Amino acid sequence: MNQRKSAFWMNQVDERIMTWVRENGFASPGILSRERGFEVSSGYIRDRCKWLQYAGLLAPVSGDLYDLTSEGILYLKGELDARHCPQPTPSRVFEDRYATPPDWVEAGAKLTLKL
Repeated sequence: MNQRKSAFWMNQVDERIMTWVRENGFASPGILSRERGFEVSSGYIRDRCKWLQYAGLLAPVSGDLYDLTSEGILYLKGELDARHCPQPTPSRVFEDRYATPPDWVEAGAKLTLKL
């Protein structure tokens, strides 16, 4: 049997998410947070799903639902070394969270402070 090789950024919750999805089918962070063995919030699971999505191990199916990719299946079988997957960083994974909205209009007002 092959051994799973995790990347430095992966944790136990990531493994649980992927294992649960393999055994039960696609899931949302809300569903997972209510399951036994997940002692973390749905927000934390949502963030971990985004990390796994960036690495190519999970894919969004519809809305907030995620499913395993073929790479995710290979990882769980021990046939893929996750250290060779794209390396997520907060700025890469959450770039949409920090991006300037497309309809953003810069105001021409200036602020002067007198001390």
